[in-house]
Amino acid sequence: MNLLIDSHVLIWWLADADPLSRRARSVLEDPLNAIYVSAVTGYEIEFKRSRDPFLGRLPHDLEQVVLDEGFRWLSVTPGDTITAARLPLHHRDPWDRLLIAQAMRTRLVLVSADEGLAPYGAPVIW
Repeated sequence: MNLLIDSHVLIWWLADADPLSRRARSVLEDPLNAIYVSAVTGYEIEFKRSRDPFLGRLPHDLEQVVLDEGFRWLSVTPGDTITAARLPLHHRDPWDRLLIAQAMRTRLVLVSADEGLAPYGAPVIW
């Protein structure tokens, strides 16, 4: 299965935090799954890092840490941004809108606890 993980999923995974559901942890641990992290997630984490003590404890070499975890970076394309901008306003968070657009365009299953993503109809695991 090809998965795109939401920012909070990456954060909880790296912090080995309890909020990950059993199903989310299971798909992340399955070596048969390809796990993608959007460049949007890198931006969101670094943008918020200085204001969030929890994020401040994450490794600073996020780009390499993601690769060390066996995950793959997913670049943001112009098509992703255009699709995100055209989505109905079910969800107003710009980072999440970009993630849902990427999942839809690349046919990745989104791993997220965010129930606000469901109205877009893309597959979401939690």
